Amino acid sequence: MLLGVKAQTTTIILLRHAEKDTTQQTVTVNANPPLTAVGEARANKLIMVLNAYQPDIIYSTNFTRTKATVTPLANKLGREIVIYDAKDLVKFAAELEAQKCKTMVVVGHSNTTPALVNLLIKQSKYKDLPDSVYNKFWIVTITNGFATEQVVEY
Repeated sequence: MLLGVKAQTTTIILLRHAEKDTTQQTVTVNANPPLTAVGEARANKLIMVLNAYQPDIIYSTNFTRTKATVTPLANKLGREIVIYDAKDLVKFAAELEAQKCKTMVVVGHSNTTPALVNLLIKQSKYKDLPDSVYNKFWIVTITNGFATEQVVEY
């Protein structure tokens, strides 16, 4: 770092939605299922898990399960949930990178979350999450244009 130049660090926490209801009745009737009781408990756990980060912005796709995953956190912090379009992850990644010195939480899906991490770190490192995995999130830190990531289980 050059003398007199302050590091600009952006932190992006990316996670898949919590456990969704996959019972046959729910899936047949509703392509946009709610969280299960276990998923609701995981959503509430995020308040404690992400407490140290104090996100400035919380993003979600426009699905019941993704919004429900971050609603407890948003309510606790008094933040609105900003809806993003997971169909254009390249554009969304650029929007995230443009927000300097912010901390953001982004909730998506088993395929979109690892894909978005890959775009942010500019590598093809992570594959889609198996349907049974809900307990991982990524922390991408971008400092002066250089991204690093870590995977956390909770």
